[in-house]
Amino acid sequence: MSSPANPSGRRVMLVDDSNTIRSSAARYLTQAGCEVIMADDGFDALAKISESDPDLIFVDMLMPRLDGLQTCALIKHHPRFRETPVIMLSSRDDIFDRARGRTAGADDYLAKPFSRESLVHAVETHPLERKAA
Repeated sequence: MSSPANPSGRRVMLVDDSNTIRSSAARYLTQAGCEVIMADDGFDALAKISESDPDLIFVDMLMPRLDGLQTCALIKHHPRFRETPVIMLSSRDDIFDRARGRTAGADDYLAKPFSRESLVHAVETHPLERKAA
């Protein structure tokens, strides 16, 4: 297994309907040197994804309008973002939610509330993939 990569310089999209979660996660990631793009739901994320071209995306599983599972599936079906790591965020940490996330195409799963260390570690452990335009 390769050693963790430095998160500095990574462009990370954070999709969560909770302003508190977005703010704390953005603070943690910014302190680690990441550029953070925030979206408050799946539709907002899909509107911003092409312009921001994130290296990694955190998506809350339970959101109004377009939930995280649907958002993840749409991202993973787009040829440009197919290889972009998507990490599901959820306050429910059980095997069924993890399986639902994997089925939607998620690369990983992080339970809320998360620590600064677990969030930054998630960024460090996913390889930086440059996408084909």
